[in-house]
Amino acid sequence: QVEEELQEACARQELQLQEMGRRERLLRADVGQAREQLESFKSQVLRACSPEAVGAAGVAVTEQQVIEKVRQIYEESQQSHEREKCLQEELGSRLSKEKEVSASVEVFQKSLQELQ
Repeated sequence: QVEEELQEACARQELQLQEMGRRERLLRADVGQAREQLESFKSQVLRACSPEAVGAAGVAVTEQQVIEKVRQIYEESQQSHEREKCLQEELGSRLSKEKEVSASVEVFQKSLQELQ
């Protein structure tokens, strides 16, 4: 009976090992697919950001190149947002001054009409 229990335990462990092997193969396949997708994404990012960065020969793009390009785009975007914010503030200030001038002109025109 002990021998049968050992055989059953061995059979269960064999099944578990087979299942683990199957899972490992699936994981390896997923990792390979993810790696291919990453390479494709890196190339797409660089082509979109800077077509000349990917040579005519289709030179492999390094992760560092992609990171630097994304960082550069992010910084340019931040600068654009800051510039837009400054321009919005300047525009608001000018509109405010324009309203003040318009109000003063109206007062002046009324005064002028009253004098006439």
